[in-house]
Amino acid sequence: MNTMLRKSVLGIAGLAFTGGLFAGPVAAHADTTPVTTAPVAAVQADVVRADKPDMGKLLPHGTPSNQSHVELNDEQIDNVKAIIAATKKAGMDERAAVVSIATALQESKLENLGHLGDRNDHDSQGLFQQRPSSGWGTVEQITDPEYSTLAFLKGLKQVDGWQDMPLTQAAQTVQVSAYPDHYAQWEQQAADLVAQHWTS
Repeated sequence: MNTMLRKSVLGIAGLAFTGGLFAGPVAAHADTTPVTTAPVAAVQADVVRADKPDMGKLLPHGTPSNQSHVELNDEQIDNVKAIIAATKKAGMDERAAVVSIATALQESKLENLGHLGDRNDHDSQGLFQQRPSSGWGTVEQITDPEYSTLAFLKGLKQVDGWQDMPLTQAAQTVQVSAYPDHYAQWEQQAADLVAQHWTS
């Protein structure tokens, strides 16, 4: 190796080493020294944790009293993920996902319900118990988790100041339920689900 080339290589190695002192364990190994994957995995885990939504943002008014909770099966978790994906598609934030999931927990326990016959509330169907006769869409549309979530969020966007309202008030303004205070009982579980699945 000639002297000029050797100096260049040493200079680059010196820069990599100096950069490593300031940039942390990942950058410190910019040369060909073998490294273990543990530091990288730890850094990646920190990044994932940092990307998780903050509970203060998910529950800006704190947790209402008398919270309910249901155990969810795989299909219900898939519906949670569909609601979160639709929320992102609508360009809305984590709080909108909390409102949506809490609403669906109240309306259907996150089950994509078809017509329930005599037990049906008029012609309400789907995750949000939306009614074709009230203009929410066709039966096929409102039993599609993405469509029904986007329809709910479209209504939510039209509520002035929904971001600053208690969840149950925001949900009720869209849903016009006979039980307007019942949405609040699902707020903690909805926030926990958004925290768990927002980045998954």
